[in-house]
Amino acid sequence: MAEITKRSEDYSRWYQDVIQAAELADNSPVRGCMVIRPNGYAIWENIQRTLDDKFKELGHVNAYFPLLIPKSFLAREAEHVEGFAKECAIVTHHRLKQVTVDGKTTVIPDPDSKLEEEYIIRPTSETVIWDQYRKWIQSYRDLPILINQWANVMRWEMRTRMFLRTTEFLWQEGHTAHATAEEGRAETLQMLEVYRWFAEDILAMPVITGTKTANERFAGAVETFSIEAMMQDNKALQAATSHDLGQNFAKAFDVTYQDAEGKVEHVWATSWGMSTRIIGALIMTHSDDNGLVLPPRIAHTKAVIVPIWKNDEEMAAVCEAADKLAAELWPVVGKVHVDKRDKMRPGWKYAEWERKGVPVRLELGPRDLAAGQVMMAARHDRAKNPVPFADLATALPAELERIQQDLFAIACKRRDDATYIIDSWDDFVKLYEGEGGFAQCHWCGDGDCEEAVQEKTRVTIRNIPFVRDGSRGECVHCGKPSIGRVLFAQSY
Repeated sequence: MAEITKRSEDYSRWYQDVIQAAELADNSPVRGCMVIRPNGYAIWENIQRTLDDKFKELGHVNAYFPLLIPKSFLAREAEHVEGFAKECAIVTHHRLKQVTVDGKTTVIPDPDSKLEEEYIIRPTSETVIWDQYRKWIQSYRDLPILINQWANVMRWEMRTRMFLRTTEFLWQEGHTAHATAEEGRAETLQMLEVYRWFAEDILAMPVITGTKTANERFAGAVETFSIEAMMQDNKALQAATSHDLGQNFAKAFDVTYQDAEGKVEHVWATSWGMSTRIIGALIMTHSDDNGLVLPPRIAHTKAVIVPIWKNDEEMAAVCEAADKLAAELWPVVGKVHVDKRDKMRPGWKYAEWERKGVPVRLELGPRDLAAGQVMMAARHDRAKNPVPFADLATALPAELERIQQDLFAIACKRRDDATYIIDSWDDFVKLYEGEGGFAQCHWCGDGDCEEAVQEKTRVTIRNIPFVRDGSRGECVHCGKPSIGRVLFAQSY
């Protein structure tokens, strides 16, 4: 069992070690891509189920749109193509040709198969979706359209890290069409609140909601909103975004509707998304030097029962009891796994399940069986106590809820302890030459000043928080009058 690097020694290496130890993902033969292993994909499936239920509760439906987008589509929305031009992978041919050069056989694109129009492998789907909406929308009766897509996308990243920034990743992308600007803005903020709820209530990850600056706005959006989380190395991670697209895409693709008075108007649009990056955020918010730590509400396996025995007779008895307990607990809390693998020491099994982040371990040996109890151990703080069989159906859910709340409280305290109100440039520089964190600082609102801060310190404005100090002051960088405090941090 390979050692996990300590966070204090090499945080980046620790992150990779946790992914490997928990068997979440592997690097693939394609640079920048990853193979998501069953343990990692189980987390993504739970993310999908939870969000999908919430989306449908709010009236959204799922659809699927093509992976390939005609190159001409991107050119229709100028800001959009500029924003994604450096990240696009292009399909130019549809057939390979085998050739032999200097006695070596290889394959090349067949010159006779060159496409008349090249295709972009989708970096996002606004253009292909809005081309379709043009065919679906004629009158106000066709609105709103509330569609979500679960898909993969490709963005040609130069510096990659599993889950956080990969060339191909999985996500959901919502794309909605509305009759008024007010309806579009309400949808944008509603979905941002869904992401806040999911991050905090399900992932136990505190976030700050706010508006992105113009420099950080999604390409083609009127306004972009985000949720920002703090990782254990005091860096920020953008966990999800929601975009008010105004009428930009509707005008680019001529998507209009006739209102009740017969007037023809362009529709109003939104898009919003969360990707497998959230799994990276989950790892870095809660995990420790022993491996993965998962909040119970997102964990695929809620508890593992480890039977302990010395001989075949004891094995039969404790395994039978463990199976019975698991069957009784499953309807109450969800999946409970029984680890009946033979010729493995209990301590080895404990360590393995710790690494995989299962929230609760239940130990069951012959003495426990005789006493009619299990030893219940929590993954995150190792609190351990005996629980009678008869009480387990109430004690385990209570312990899972305690863990969920504990993890959120710990993450909140860590974030709050590393959040500072800073008013001088010297203090700002000192913070980011040291431990880093969230800095609430006055800013003048000038994009050039924002870029200058980033060039000097690699610190960006994460967002303009909805809840913030409304006092006036001087910009922390240039000294000009401030529009208020904003959230600065180094980020992933």
